[in-house]
This record gives sequence, C-alpha cells and structure tokens, in this order.
Amino acid sequence: MVSPLIETEWLEKHLGDDNLRIVNATVQVKLWPFPRILSGKRNFKKRHIPGAVFADLLKISNPNSPKRTFTLPTAAHFAECMSKLGIDEGVRVVIYDERENMWAARLWWMLRTFGFDNASILNGGWSAWTLESRPISKEIKNYPRAEFVPSFRPELIVDKNEVLNAIEQNDICIVSALGRRQHRGERNEYGRRGHIPGAMNVTAWEILDRTTKRYRPKEELQKLFEPMLNKKRVITYCGGGIAASSDAFILHMLGHQNVAVYDGGLMEWCKDKSLPLVIDS
Repeated sequence: MVSPLIETEWLEKHLGDDNLRIVNATVQVKLWPFPRILSGKRNFKKRHIPGAVFADLLKISNPNSPKRTFTLPTAAHFAECMSKLGIDEGVRVVIYDERENMWAARLWWMLRTFGFDNASILNGGWSAWTLESRPISKEIKNYPRAEFVPSFRPELIVDKNEVLNAIEQNDICIVSALGRRQHRGERNEYGRRGHIPGAMNVTAWEILDRTTKRYRPKEELQKLFEPMLNKKRVITYCGGGIAASSDAFILHMLGHQNVAVYDGGLMEWCKDKSLPLVIDS
C-alpha cells in the first residue's frame, strides 16, 4: 500500500511515470461580494502540475444533493467519473489542490470509501509546488479511459442518526474541523449556532503550515489529535464534509483504524431542529 502523503520532491521525479495519475481537485470559495462556490477548472486550464487532470468535485459529488453540498454520489456515478479520469486499480493517484489540501483530502476520502487505496495527497499542494519553483504546464492531459470498479466501505461515512447515537458513547469521539469561532457558536453560517454535543475541535487550518500549506510535523499532529487516538472510533464533521475529510485524513495517517466522516455535516444537522447543538459560554 502506498503512503497516503507524498512530497513534492518525489512527485517531480516521477512526473513521467506511465501508471501515475495526477489529479487537481480544487474548488474555489469566494466570499466577496457574496459567498460563492466555484469549480477550480478555470485556473487549472491556465497552469497546473505537468500531466495533471482536473477532477470537478461539483460534478463528482452527488448531483441530487442540495446546492453547495458535496455528499457522496452513488457508486455508479463515482465509478464513471473516475473511469473518465483514467483511474482504476492499475494506477497510482496523487491528488492536490490550490487551497488548504482539504479538497484533495475530500477526493482522497471518497476514493477510499469506494475501495481505492492507491492514492496519496501531495503535501502542500499547489502552494508548496510553486513556492519551490517546480515545473508548471498549460498542456491539458487526457489519460486513457479506465474501468474503476467500486467497492463501497459504509463504515467510512456516517449519517446524522449515527452521529446522534455516538454523542452518549464514551468510546466514540466526535471531532469538529470547523474554525474555533464557528465551533464555539460565535458565528452562524449554517442556520443555527454551536457544535454537536461533546465534539472536540481541531480545525482544518491549524493542522497546516500557513505559508507552505504542508501539514505540520507528525509529532505536532499527534499532540493535536492525542485525545482521539485512543478512542475506539472517531467521527469527524464540518459544514459539509470537506474540512472534516482533512481531519479524517490526518487521523488515518497517524494510524487510527476506525475513522468516519459525517457526510451531511452542519448543513444537514442544523436544518433538523430536533438535533442538539451546544454554544460555549
């Protein structure tokens, strides 16, 4: 099994490998003059890592889900999207994005959920790659069509009912990947304020070096996630499963064998007023 995290040095040395599939999974979040979520394909066409193809998470995610959500699609839909990108069991995949690795982590988690383990995240993504003045290309690559065969792992994704049941279970830890102000209930981005009762908070931003976007050293990450590593099961969540995938990725990388992502996140949880939220005093 390949390492879930690879460095820029390795990727540059292997750019020409026939069985390598480099995938850009960027989604752009624009806050001004109003909140918008846009595909990163426009920037990708201008410049990208040589040999990369673009995975549009806006189209790969469930096409029937509400706007601005990125919930899992059917196995058939995901398999078709991956097949078009040239991904099957015979290749190695390296995923990157142009933001905080969380979009790369989301696609990595989706691949793993559908049974594909031969994927890695590029540490630092586009930020680290360009800071180091590594090769950039405008050429659009098309890999030969593959036949991705999904094998769904239901234990890697949970719904709101499993999260609700987990609140009272001492051997399950719930982790919020949202910003601290959102977690404490000082901000209201999803219709109601607060966090799921009992949830701990490790934001998807504090796990990174803010300049290079590389993940912090393993020793520092272990300290951040230490309270969760001894729990039997960990469930991560955020607004809609993206930042949560970053936390889940790190927990997996640190060796936890039983981690799941709450796919609906607060976008779903907050709509159901019967579900509890806690505001820190």
